[in-house]
Amino acid sequence: MSTSSHPPITLYTSAMCGYCVAAKNFLRSKGLGWEEIRIDTHPAERTSMVARTGRATVPQIFVGETHVGGYDDMMALHRAGGFEPLLEGAGA
Repeated sequence: MSTSSHPPITLYTSAMCGYCVAAKNFLRSKGLGWEEIRIDTHPAERTSMVARTGRATVPQIFVGETHVGGYDDMMALHRAGGFEPLLEGAGA
């Protein structure tokens, strides 16, 4: 999967997270690549994620520097037609 055609996608995840799996499945279905940051295997990343997002739940999803939110937030943005413009480099 190429990540050069869109801003980088970053997912903060943990192993036992159904919404993380759902988010990755959605991105995969769109042919998108992402960087995954596991907060369960790298505890310092949890602190970084909370500082960056103000949230303690996973997944937390970024497109470029834009914080999309969690899985439900990403799907709501997609249904509203706002996710694809982020992939094209447009701001939220």
